[in-house]
Amino acid sequence: MNIYQMTSDYKNKGIPIVVVSVVEKRGEGPVEVGKKMLVTAHNEASGTVGGGALEYEAREYCKTIFQTKQSETKTYLLDEGKIIPNTETLPMACGGQVTLFFEYIGPSEYVYIFGAGHVGQAVTTVLKTMNFHVTVIDERQAVIDQFHGADELVHMPFAQYIEQHGLQEDSMVIVCTPSHKYDYNVIHQVIKQKIQLKYIGMLCSMQKLMDYLDKTYEAFSKDIDLSNFYSPIGLDIGGGSPAEIAISICSEMLAVSHQKKGHKHMRELVQHDSYRYWDNK
Repeated sequence: MNIYQMTSDYKNKGIPIVVVSVVEKRGEGPVEVGKKMLVTAHNEASGTVGGGALEYEAREYCKTIFQTKQSETKTYLLDEGKIIPNTETLPMACGGQVTLFFEYIGPSEYVYIFGAGHVGQAVTTVLKTMNFHVTVIDERQAVIDQFHGADELVHMPFAQYIEQHGLQEDSMVIVCTPSHKYDYNVIHQVIKQKIQLKYIGMLCSMQKLMDYLDKTYEAFSKDIDLSNFYSPIGLDIGGGSPAEIAISICSEMLAVSHQKKGHKHMRELVQHDSYRYWDNK
């Protein structure tokens, strides 16, 4: 399978990659313009951009591209005895200069949905109209069998998934399991592992939220940072059907992702022990 076929395959599966291309070469060097290398998030590579120190540094820089999710160019000087502004010098004796283009290909956001019920299905349907990679986790095989549209479907106990696989840093999480006990276990596992999420929302009533906050403060103290925790989940737009709830949730996620202010979040209706729980940091 060539680079183009592999790129298409990874893209169709929603798996992020970086394609490194040689776009310019001056002087001597072990590479030709047009050569490409595909690099995965696990630093596995196919193809080549010349080997040696240049290829090593290119693979290392792909780690930065996976973090920023931004494509960019970078110029390398293949002569350890010289220095040129805005150019990285490599320990090589070729004397040439090479410019590489690092192209990020993949979803802009990772979303984990714990619970494959009606709301989980409705949210997935909305998210897949945009550039989201959606993983759905549920321990009920019958529910998983009926689910459709997710990039990944995982049949596993909810909190156990986090214990075994963790979560992508800076991702977004929706918790809508069939039991509040499972909801608590999922979120507490996130807190225990100190996973840095952009957003974590829990579907629940106001009464259940009060119970959750009490248990969380008891387990982790009131110093716990809940600034990225949204519950009750969603924007206050009204409606109670799975589709309407999904629109509310996805709208809130987009507002958080794009750092938009001024929207009325459902969590703003909450008063717990006379203060807003997300403002304690």
